[in-house]
Amino acid sequence: MLHTNNPIIKHKAGLLNLAEELGNVSKACKVMGVSRDTFYRYQELSEEGGLDALINKSRRTPNLKNRVDEATEQAVLTHAIDQPAHGQHRTSNELRKQGIFVSGSGVRSIWLRHELENFKKRLKALEEKVAKEGIVLSDAQVAALEKKKHDDEACGEIETAHPGYLGSQDTFYVGNLKGVGRIYQQTFVDTYSKIAFAKLYTTKTPITAADVLNDKVLPYFESKGLPMLRILTDRGTEYCGKVDHHDYQLYLAINDIDHTKTKAMSPQTNGICERFHKTILNEFYQITFRKKLYSTLEELQKDLDEWMDYYNNERTHQGKHCCGKTPLETLVDGKSIWAEKNLAQI
Repeated sequence: MLHTNNPIIKHKAGLLNLAEELGNVSKACKVMGVSRDTFYRYQELSEEGGLDALINKSRRTPNLKNRVDEATEQAVLTHAIDQPAHGQHRTSNELRKQGIFVSGSGVRSIWLRHELENFKKRLKALEEKVAKEGIVLSDAQVAALEKKKHDDEACGEIETAHPGYLGSQDTFYVGNLKGVGRIYQQTFVDTYSKIAFAKLYTTKTPITAADVLNDKVLPYFESKGLPMLRILTDRGTEYCGKVDHHDYQLYLAINDIDHTKTKAMSPQTNGICERFHKTILNEFYQITFRKKLYSTLEELQKDLDEWMDYYNNERTHQGKHCCGKTPLETLVDGKSIWAEKNLAQI
């Protein structure tokens, strides 16, 4: 990674770093608004002499005559604060309606000079202006700040104290199996140990959501001498409804399990299941479907069970509490934490 505070080459170093991070030159060039030829020129200079080469062979001092006039630049900056959620092309289009003509790339150049090139930075500038001047916020500004607050909450760390403290459950659409139909996977992940369970169904209903708990999850935790205290789900119809008319809600009530739901329109608050789904797609489904044709749900479930056994008992995990251990090892280590808390409450 290249790091610099020199404003002349900061953009160049950022382009090279972004390409390295994404592993995709074309995508990095598209994001930064430059050509591939420009990227490879910067890369060649960097390989020859690092940052010094980028500094010493910088093309030339910017020609201020080529920049937009002061009034246009100020209009772009004002719009960035008034409408922080607008992107560069939306800003260009909105300003054009006011008789101010500046391209999307021109807008981005102005933003870069004033460190406003992304939504987060524009919101920060808005917050600073509110704190300094005490301005009355418009509806658009309030909405942008609420979105930031909402995203910050959604991306927050899930609180989990020991195995069984909080389980995460979600439905994953596997695909369409010829002769069987649509296949859904009910997924459960213990947020502390990352112990996971998966069972396949041809429908997604409250009954199937409860069945995976009854068939796999609760018997397992009972065998380990651990309670299941709370489960986090999204707001899908298979998980939410009136207790007296909803099989899943009724099952949780009978087993004295608290139910927590994700924030509306925020699937990332159930990110542990989402991350597991990415893993199982990459490491199991995409591989097994290339090797084998399945004609029954039972065949696929058998291979899935074998992979889940590997995932829980052999595959190391880099989660916060796992730190390179397997989920099973993490669960066993975490059981002592639950025992201490349980004794303290007696």
